[in-house]
Amino acid sequence: MAENSGSELLARQMREEGVEDLFYLMGGPIIETAGFAGDFGIRTIDCRHEQGAAMAAHGYARVKRSPGICLAASGPATTNLLTGVANAYLDGVPMVALGGAAALRAFDSDAFQEYDQLTMAKPVTRWAARVHHADRMAEYFNMAMRKAQGPKPGPTYLDLPGDALYERVDDSGVWFPPGGQRPARPAPDEGSIERAIEILSEAERPLVLSGSGVFWSDAAAELREFIDTARIPFYTTPLGRGVVPEDHDLAFLASRGQAFREADAILVVGTRFNFIISFGHPPRFAEDVKVIQIDTDSTELGHNRPIELGIVADAKVSLRALTDKAKEVGLQGSQDWIARLGESDHSRRQRTLEMAESDATPIHPLRIANEIVNTVERDAIICIDGMETLNFGRQWIPAFAEGGRLNSGPNGCMGTGIPFAMGAKAAAPGRQVVAFIGDGSFLMNVQEFDTMVRHDLPIVAVINNNGGWTGGPNTTPGRSLGQSQRYHDVVEALGGYGELVMKPEEIRPAIERAFASGKPACVHVVADEHARASTVPFGGYSTMMQRE
Repeated sequence: MAENSGSELLARQMREEGVEDLFYLMGGPIIETAGFAGDFGIRTIDCRHEQGAAMAAHGYARVKRSPGICLAASGPATTNLLTGVANAYLDGVPMVALGGAAALRAFDSDAFQEYDQLTMAKPVTRWAARVHHADRMAEYFNMAMRKAQGPKPGPTYLDLPGDALYERVDDSGVWFPPGGQRPARPAPDEGSIERAIEILSEAERPLVLSGSGVFWSDAAAELREFIDTARIPFYTTPLGRGVVPEDHDLAFLASRGQAFREADAILVVGTRFNFIISFGHPPRFAEDVKVIQIDTDSTELGHNRPIELGIVADAKVSLRALTDKAKEVGLQGSQDWIARLGESDHSRRQRTLEMAESDATPIHPLRIANEIVNTVERDAIICIDGMETLNFGRQWIPAFAEGGRLNSGPNGCMGTGIPFAMGAKAAAPGRQVVAFIGDGSFLMNVQEFDTMVRHDLPIVAVINNNGGWTGGPNTTPGRSLGQSQRYHDVVEALGGYGELVMKPEEIRPAIERAFASGKPACVHVVADEHARASTVPFGGYSTMMQRE
């Protein structure tokens, strides 16, 4: 028999769950918690801001395919976590956020940092709870892990009052649940698979549209086999990019809009009809398009638009069954449809290529994006952050590997790029990690370069400095930031590598030197402040109201 504190019991359960890394910022009452985690062999990465810790855990999860864990002290430290938690919530990313809290025995006494953190966390988590006693600490962490990885993945939150963390109990009476439990994969019924293949066989212009559900189900190989078997063009939502390499002969990224408008049948796997794809509504999609939707969450089926067939099932199991049935009936997509999309894709890319290869100064942002593509390894992880920078990045930078693309997500949260990159590098130390980031976003979490220096997490941030918010001079107050700041010097002052680039031909050599430095690095590129991306206008799906 031995007496252990709540903090030690929590850390012990982390080990049981297979947790390898913890992102945190120290403070009361969790000062001992991270120390015990380290004692149990967990790498503890102390960040410079709690938002950075939460976003790093988010980026980590999207590469590792397992929940990211973040920890903060009580009061403002925990509220600082919540922007990152909310971002993971809308992104559908499994994460466990742990927040210290005022002691239970001091509740309702106006104690130090006493306010209801739990209620704050509930709207932006899949599940949130408060641990009242040390002897249930392990049990609650196990619940948080399981619920984060449920049919609808997302963040969970545990509120950890100081007296529960410091309370000492006899561990012989503590239940340590077996870790690493994953929910069973629900399988589709045979009739639904037959009907899905029938719809696709009858279609003249079928498409496959997949999302992050394919990644979380570890179904990349199954998706590719289905596409190769059925010969149907495919597209992925931003959160699912890279599950099938985007140089596949059935990937036509530049003709996405045409494909969506003209498709007469769409197999939708593991994604939602949200604002990113115009809720599935016309004119983005045809009114009469037949939709087959596969999701583990029944509430997503038919949400926002009518569907022909809904299947509550796991992506991996469903795609295997679809492939088997497609082989049985000899399903083959239309070659004419494939050729049309291919011609359109080629034409559109050729028009964009002129800007991507331009030698003009000031430098076009697409030239920066193109130099990143031409420099990094095939399995590199690209984190894109900003407004115009995000649009240029998603327009031009392909993804060739799972977890290879981390955009800011449906929350449109700026400042994710650096902590996402930090978490990605912690999850995949053998892969190159690049943050393609706007000058506005860069300073939001630049302090985490210090974290990456101290923990040997070398990433390369490539700044598209277009001089302000939404890219340049405007009569709107606060829009322009100018281009004279020396952001690369900030990174060097924090112990990293920095370089300023003013000419397009200098971009690639600078990126190569940044990688060769072996340090967290910044390549600061001064770009054309007037360039605008030719993608969906931000005002078309934002909360902004324009003056008439």
